Amino acid sequence: MPSVSTTLATLQELVARLGRFDADAVAKLFAETIDWDVPGATTVPWTGRRSKRHEVADYFLTLWSVCDTAQTDNTVHQVLLDGADAVALGTFAQTVRATGRRLTTPVAMHITVDDGGLITRLHLYEDSYAVAAAFNDA
Repeated sequence: MPSVSTTLATLQELVARLGRFDADAVAKLFAETIDWDVPGATTVPWTGRRSKRHEVADYFLTLWSVCDTAQTDNTVHQVLLDGADAVALGTFAQTVRATGRRLTTPVAMHITVDDGGLITRLHLYEDSYAVAAAFNDA
């Protein structure tokens, strides 16, 4: 099991790479086989389960093509750590390009890190109803 400091460092690096909108760099933080779940409406193209590292970059490329990255404001308010697990609590604010609608939702992101510092699990919890409403008003 990785140390809490390894888990925290991996989470901090994930947040930094997300802030640079670098999908390939983000994907490199993940193990080859992953447990990924972002529940939500099937009409929202980036939601759902994934199980392979290469799907991580695709997820973010899809998200960032639909949402205006120049108007993204994602904030982590608190981090909870327990060995290999970290939960980041925060707020995501995005603007959907097709609708122009601004979406702000509280989020909880749970990651698990392996001994090598790679992410093996990412589960994201957000207001999926608000996400679908902002996306589907096109």
